Amino acid sequence: MKLKSRVLQQGFLLALRFVSLVLWSFPGARALDNGLAMTPTMGWLHWERFMCNLDCQEEPDSCISEKLFMQMAELMESEGWKDVGYEYLCIDDCWMAPERDSNGRLQADPKRFPSGIRGLADYVHSKGLKLGIYADVGNKTCAGFPGSFGHYDIDAKTFADWGVDLLKFDGCYCDSVEHLEKGYKRMSLALNRTGRSIVYSCEWPLYMWPFRKPNYTEIRQYCNHWRNFEDVYDSWQSVKSILAWTSSNQKRIVDVAGPGGWNDPDMLVIGNFGLSWDQQVTQMALWAIMAAPLLMSNDLRHISPQAKALLQDKDVIAINQDPLGKQGYRLRKEDNIEVWERPLSDLAWAVAMVNLQEIGGPRFHTISIASLGQGLACIPDCMITQLLPEKKKLGFYQWTSDLKTKINPTGTVLLRLAATTTLKSLL
Repeated sequence: MKLKSRVLQQGFLLALRFVSLVLWSFPGARALDNGLAMTPTMGWLHWERFMCNLDCQEEPDSCISEKLFMQMAELMESEGWKDVGYEYLCIDDCWMAPERDSNGRLQADPKRFPSGIRGLADYVHSKGLKLGIYADVGNKTCAGFPGSFGHYDIDAKTFADWGVDLLKFDGCYCDSVEHLEKGYKRMSLALNRTGRSIVYSCEWPLYMWPFRKPNYTEIRQYCNHWRNFEDVYDSWQSVKSILAWTSSNQKRIVDVAGPGGWNDPDMLVIGNFGLSWDQQVTQMALWAIMAAPLLMSNDLRHISPQAKALLQDKDVIAINQDPLGKQGYRLRKEDNIEVWERPLSDLAWAVAMVNLQEIGGPRFHTISIASLGQGLACIPDCMITQLLPEKKKLGFYQWTSDLKTKINPTGTVLLRLAATTTLKSLL
């Protein structure tokens, strides 16, 4: 009788887990219908590391110029970045000439971009990569260059003619909320009318929040990903504030994300100066959990082997790029330990445990396996693999087990919980 009871109980739990998988598989809000960004965009973006450096005479290796982007393109091809998924090389602000040309078209600064954007795009494409560019919905870009207000159609056509593959569309110098909303919609429609596949990265909700709560269902219909919060800086305080904002607003933003449209917490600053090793692990792990675009902003010419290995970690990238396309969320926070989780395809789950305490040494944290993955991640058991800070198999755990983990201050332990072969065979 005891054996029969146990079999019946396991059968019920397995059925419950299967139902949960079906529910997770339902699509979210309708996405922008351009067939792009079916998984989070991956690539490199210049802003956080190189900002608006225009002095190519004094700083030729770090000014915003075609030389910088050609060097990064070469490294993305030769150093394995493209091979693991980083395919978009993105220009941010400060690429333009101060004025439009005589036909009203944007133009690159002729001294810093002598080949023009068309020439740069051809070079980037020759490396098997795609080119991203920057513009602004308002009268000027954030750095004061020509904005796209009143020029949405001609700018979209210009970008398409140049062979651009992604547009980051900022929101500075817009004189009203109405113009902001209409501008983001008009540029989205203008890009689609060009007939060229151009990923549309907008900052619509970031500029809406001071006035009213953004309509994320509507935003998703026009944008492939969207910034919600302030710019990331090369500091732990910045990364921590982004995570805090995301978790405090997760009920509003998590469910709207999915194939074709993603919440963008901004750039990866791994490989720069401000984060400790453990903090770099935390950013990589949580950006994977959040299904965030992975847009590095660093100097690929001068990056440590350790940072490079972290950014190219195929197991962590696989979590970020998981085809189920569900954004993760913070499950709980207690005593400065946060537990985040994300449903994955093949009945798997990713779990991240973050130690936010900034005093003392490593801390041990024990968690009930039954509490993970909506209570269904390890029914009746699962294989748990630690991916970060170093990869190691932790073994099989039953639904009734506990897991004890040691986490460094400001560090994260990233786990993958995989369903057993027995369970998969029943589905």
